[in-house]
Amino acid sequence: MRINPFAALRPRVDIVGQVASPPYDTVDSAESAVLAKDNPMSFLHINHSEIDLPAGTHLYAEEVYAKAAENFRAFQEKGWLVDEDRPLMYLYAQTMGNHTQTGLVCCSHIDDYINNVIKKHEFTRKDKEDDRTKHTATLNANIGPVFLAYRDVPEISTALDAAQQASTVLYDFVDELNVRHQVWPVNDPAPIVKLFAEKVPVSYIADGHHRSASAVRVGAERRAANPNHTGREEYNWFLTVIFPASTLQILPYNRVVNDLNGRSEEEFLNEIRSLFTVTEDAPPSPSAPRQISMYLGKKWYGLSWPEDPAANPVEKLDVSKLQNTVLQPLLGIDDPRTSQRIQFIGGIRGPQELVRLVDEKGAAVAFSMYPTTVDQLMAIADAGQVMPPKSTWFEPKLRTGLLSHRLD
Repeated sequence: MRINPFAALRPRVDIVGQVASPPYDTVDSAESAVLAKDNPMSFLHINHSEIDLPAGTHLYAEEVYAKAAENFRAFQEKGWLVDEDRPLMYLYAQTMGNHTQTGLVCCSHIDDYINNVIKKHEFTRKDKEDDRTKHTATLNANIGPVFLAYRDVPEISTALDAAQQASTVLYDFVDELNVRHQVWPVNDPAPIVKLFAEKVPVSYIADGHHRSASAVRVGAERRAANPNHTGREEYNWFLTVIFPASTLQILPYNRVVNDLNGRSEEEFLNEIRSLFTVTEDAPPSPSAPRQISMYLGKKWYGLSWPEDPAANPVEKLDVSKLQNTVLQPLLGIDDPRTSQRIQFIGGIRGPQELVRLVDEKGAAVAFSMYPTTVDQLMAIADAGQVMPPKSTWFEPKLRTGLLSHRLD
């Protein structure tokens, strides 16, 4: 695959912890307003600029994009964001608890996305893709990186370790979730560009399908509008962080359903017993694939089933088994993307959040999942298939505004 250094637009070193923010799709407007309330330097003023407009402003209103561009300019005029003096790549390490993952911040080519060298495993929603396309085009920059994974290559790992040893840390701060973020410039990116071209035939979108689709749309639109297009323009590239797959951490994406679709708890449990091997007093978190922990009537039940050797990569997913066996036929949730009767809870909140939603907030049943693996994700993408919605929750999340890529 093709990767490229870029001249980053980045926060001043002394204020990086105040500027870099959570990704736009992990916090909503209300949460963004709270996080940015006493921090005018937060990138949420650019990524969720509606927080600086009158309450009730539609998220996709023209003034939201105009405000984002205005705030982006102001950050640069005030010197909160500065331009790197030359194209570089960066190593970006994140540490959450005992887990550390280090990725390469670089630009990837839009043609690699178009030609499926960068593989996808999710559908995008048109409204979200349109929004991020307009946001990117208005700012004339990629501000949120796409999270990519590749199968480990020992020579690349060795080269990146050497690049880190030869560099001096640029950023080192801890965010509001107690995740440590460290960034080192890669001062000689040429050997790494060559290694990726030779050793990495494909990569996989781990997180950021809407960011990547919108970045590619902007690039394609710029190409079409430029009669002097050469292929060397910055809009041919988009911002990515590429991680070796073995280092990534996927947490479960749990499900909570508001009602039992007209059934009593006893009726529902009897139907579950006819479909699965059921154990009582199960642990709240399953310990292996083909296991689901179900919280119903203040009790945890373990649901398990044998492996189906004829199943395709998507059908083998635990989330597919739950959707196809329980959520759709029993609970009537035909489209989990649009149903208002189901909630998806990131695994970082733990099973205690599922108990709270059932016991205190009136939900009927919760399902605690075993996490999807990176190998499963890659197998599905290789097969040209698509995962069910909300199959993976990657943690920690990449910060936005840490390193931005201008499109000209």
